[in-house]
Parts: sequence; C-alpha cells; structure tokens
Amino acid sequence: MNAVSYIEHYQAVSLALPGRQLAWLNALREEALANFSGSGFPSPREEEWKYTNVSPIEKKLFKPLIGQASYADSPNRDWLDSYRLADAWTLVVVDGHFFRDLSALEGIPEGVIASGLAETLEKHPERVEACLGTVCSKEKHGFIAFNTAFFSDGVFVDVPADVALEKPLQLIYISTRPEGLSNTRSIIALGENARASVVETYAGSADQAYLTAAVTEVRVGGNAELDLYKVQSESDKAFHFGGIYVVQERSARFQQHNVAFGGLLVRNEIHTELRKGAECLMSGLFLASRRQHVDNHTLIHHAEPYGVSREVYRGILADRARGVFQGRIVVHPDAQKTDAEMNNRNLLLSEDAEIDTKPQLEILADDVKCAHGVTVGQLDPESVFYLESRGVDEQSARNMLTFAFAHSMVEKIALDSLRALVQTQLLNLFPQAGIRRDWL
Repeated sequence: MNAVSYIEHYQAVSLALPGRQLAWLNALREEALANFSGSGFPSPREEEWKYTNVSPIEKKLFKPLIGQASYADSPNRDWLDSYRLADAWTLVVVDGHFFRDLSALEGIPEGVIASGLAETLEKHPERVEACLGTVCSKEKHGFIAFNTAFFSDGVFVDVPADVALEKPLQLIYISTRPEGLSNTRSIIALGENARASVVETYAGSADQAYLTAAVTEVRVGGNAELDLYKVQSESDKAFHFGGIYVVQERSARFQQHNVAFGGLLVRNEIHTELRKGAECLMSGLFLASRRQHVDNHTLIHHAEPYGVSREVYRGILADRARGVFQGRIVVHPDAQKTDAEMNNRNLLLSEDAEIDTKPQLEILADDVKCAHGVTVGQLDPESVFYLESRGVDEQSARNMLTFAFAHSMVEKIALDSLRALVQTQLLNLFPQAGIRRDWL
C-alpha cells in the first residue's frame, strides 16, 4: 500500500534530491522508481525474505528531510561525540544529509576523496557516475530500488592506488526525527594496492520510530585491503535496512565485522563477489530481546579460482525476540580451488526466543574445499554448575557465560578504540552481576 504513497511523494521531494542537473542520475532514479513501483517492498513470499515481514514499515509514510537543515534541533554534540572514535577521521550524516562542520578530516592524505555524496556529485560527477549502481546492479529487491530513487545524500570515499590510510575512517549516520526517513547511498572505492579501515556507525535518538535505509557499494581494487566494520545500535523502535555490496578484484582482501544491537526490525545484507585469488573474512554478532527482529543475510560469490572465504556469525536471543541467519556461498563453475567455510552459532536465553538459520552451499565446481556448520542451543548446564561449584551464584554464572559467548566475537575487532566502544555497549546490554570491565 505505502509503496504507492512513496511513489506519489516522490514528486514532492525529487527537486530537492542531489544531482538533479545530471541526466544519467535522473535516468537511474527514474528506472529505480519504476522498479519500485512494480515490486514494492520485499514480501515474505520471496524466498530471500521468507523469515522477515516488513509490513510494519508499509503502515507508515516515513518522510525524508527535504533540504539540509541545521543541527540546532538535533541531539547535542556530547551525545554525538560518544560515538566517535578518538583516533579516526570522521564523516557525519544526520537525518540523511552530510554535515561537513560536524566531520573531522584534517590531515587526510592528498588525493583521497572523503566527502558527502551530494558534494561529490557537484565537484566530481564523473567519479560518482563510474561507481554508482555498478556494484549492486544485480540486486533486484525493492529496498535497493527504493534507496536508488530516494537517496538524499551519503558518503563518497575514494582511496587511490598505492595509498594506505594510517587512521580509520568513521562514517557516522545519525537519525534524530520521529517518523523520519534517512535514505543514504554511500560508495567506497579502493584502487590497486590501497589499504584502509572504514567504520560505519548507525545510531539514533532513543525511543523514536524512524526508518534507516542505507546502501553501501564497495569496490576493492587488485591486491587492495579493506577492513569494513558496521556497528548498528539504533533506537529500540527503529526500522533498519542496511545493505553492503562488494566486488573484490584479483587478490583483493576484504574483512567485514558486523555488530547489531538495536532496532525493532532490522535487516542486514552483506554480499560480495570474489575474483581470482581474492580473500573474504566475515564475522557478525547480533543481540535481540523483547520483540526485536534481526535478520542477517550474507551472500558470497566465488566467481573465479583460488578464492578463500571464512564466515562466522553468532546470535543471542532473549524474551520473545526472533533472529534470522541466511548465509549462502555460491561457487561458480570457473571457481576451481575455492576454499570456503561458514559457521553460525546461536544462543537462546528464553523458551519464547526463536532463530531461523539457513546456511547454503551451492557448488558448481568440482575441485573445491567447502564446509558449513550450525548450532542452536541454550547455556550448557555443566558449565553453569562448574562456576557454581566455585562460589559463583547461578545468575552471575549465566551472565558470565552469555557475555563470554558474545565477547569472543568482539575480540575479533582489530581497532582498539572501536573494540572498547563495542565492549561498553555490550556491557550495557547485559546484567552487570558477575561481569567486570577490568577483566576484558
């Protein structure tokens, strides 16, 4: 129903969207709008969305901020600074619009482009044209068409060949408006032999319902290395769709860490395509309680030979929460000598919590090494008893074991400042009995 409402609303906002002077972008938006008009938002009738019903999003018309407003009515800077990494360059996007005065880019290497997407469309439209829509062109579902038609801004990062960023680059996406829509499109491109660490942080004002629709297209050049982190800790009433779509050129290395703590209804997609000799490492941690729904969808295409992929996801579900893990690895006919592993472990803390886990291997080559594994269970009674026998009360023992299950994934974060920030958020989500920060 509300697909129609958004389509009707498009005419009201289209003149304020960036890049209206660019014929190629107008054509791209119009094509996406037509696709969205035909498909609407994804439905559980679609195989890839069978566990997630987005009809609550369709019941409301989340409205984008037309034109860039000031930050005067937004949360104070101390709140914003609580999400900043001390040792990083930052680009800040508030309610779908890039704010240069809130960003910190001093000292970034010459030749690196790190800016808002709207700014880059004005200054370097040819760079955006070469990237926008090229990575996720094969992705057909309604949220991507919706994002392409309606994106208001985003971030553009271009690291030239042979350049290594000495500090992480943090992209902070903030939502502040009740019933607001933050619809962002971001592009990250690394040239050959480039090196970078990028952190995507999503946060929002507490107890507000809003929609975040964020698509990030990533291209990792030959022999380049990108560590990409995503931390999603939005309002407990928020709706979040986030898609990261990647192409890895020959011998490129891509490492992605995904942490999902907030949101009422969350869908995280991470899809990548590996060319010859490329390496992909994915890890994810998701926590949900009350009636939260968190859906993780990963897809790894081994398109050419000698690719290596490793994937580990862990979920913790309490109360009446529901989690989803759909992991798929496709080994194409030419991708001989592929080495791929996938592992998903889930901990249920309540009889009413639910996890739907669906690992898939689609192997179309004959000289490969592939494996996957899944576990779903509760805390081991023997482990609880072991701690009790050493003087720990039962509730503290359960807290300690649950925290340890989650923290093993946090320890995979190589950036010290980000790991400390995630540890703090993790501690705030757990009962404090039996857990001490100085143990970490």
